[in-house]
Amino acid sequence: MIKFFLTIIITTFLLCGCSKESKCEIINFTSWGSITEVEIINKIIKDFELKNPNTKVNFIHTPQNYFQKLHLLFASNTAPDVIFINNLYLPLYYNHLEDLTNIIDKSKYYGQAIECLSIDEKVFAIPRDLSNLVFYVNTDIIPIKKNWTIEDLLEIAKKYTYNDFYGISFEDDIYFTLPYLSYFGETFNENFDYKQSQGFRFYKDLRDKYQVAPTKSQIGSSTLAQMFLDKKIGMYLSGRWMFPIISEKANFNWSIIAFPQGLNEQICDSSGWAISKYSKNKDLAIKFIKHLSSEESAEYFTKSGLIIPARIEASKVLNNNSHNEKVFLEIIKYSKKAKIPKDYKKIVDKFNSTAFD
Repeated sequence: MIKFFLTIIITTFLLCGCSKESKCEIINFTSWGSITEVEIINKIIKDFELKNPNTKVNFIHTPQNYFQKLHLLFASNTAPDVIFINNLYLPLYYNHLEDLTNIIDKSKYYGQAIECLSIDEKVFAIPRDLSNLVFYVNTDIIPIKKNWTIEDLLEIAKKYTYNDFYGISFEDDIYFTLPYLSYFGETFNENFDYKQSQGFRFYKDLRDKYQVAPTKSQIGSSTLAQMFLDKKIGMYLSGRWMFPIISEKANFNWSIIAFPQGLNEQICDSSGWAISKYSKNKDLAIKFIKHLSSEESAEYFTKSGLIIPARIEASKVLNNNSHNEKVFLEIIKYSKKAKIPKDYKKIVDKFNSTAFD
């Protein structure tokens, strides 16, 4: 695995036209991301290299097992200079990252995004996005209900479940349980007991007790997103990242609605650009993440529809679009950072192996 990454780095060096005479500076940068995201990143890198002659950004795209591979790179002292990271794994890696508090203008970002990517009041990544979960609703079938409660959610899901149509979606994923926990005033932490959780029981009962969400066998080889597009699910819980696909492919009327607001604030999370503490070219790395997090770069990502930008100015476009997109921004007003324990992966593994017993 490490040999693979080293091969990419060496090959890029040979192909970039750098030489000792030109004094070309190179930094390595890693990120996950869809095809669309990669296209945007490559454009941003090209812009950066044009503005900064004799520089080269070696982009290492890691679409799968990202944090597993990142762990190996840190363990072998071959970590990239610039690293895309989210707040779910930041507690595990922040000791290996540069403190960026002094290079960020906090006034340009949503406070929740800054909080998500900070530990002990130190900022370890410049925020790119701010995420929250919403319901995509087929309004040809299900009418939007404002100021709804969790009881309303269940009543609607029951009413609109019939034949092979399901009122609501259900993900076997710890992340999708968090809105339910927040509604019932529960806080996710390393000691959280799903077996005793009212929020988790409600979430689990949607599929197991009330049968208003499809089982794995009923989903089959499809996906929940595809079932929503095929008019087999009425309310689909997901994030901003699904907006472009639904916008392009849905042949019915649909809108967005916030998860019912309960006892706790809605949970949000954020991803951003970090610098390895072991980088040998920190000045160039800092210059690059300033470019990655610029308003111009933020607009590239925002126009794709994939993210809610962490930059306040770039997010204003969401107020002007259709399908009630402004909900994404309204949720920010009453959202807060999820308290993520250091070993998030172990908690996820435990959840996956025991929560549905």
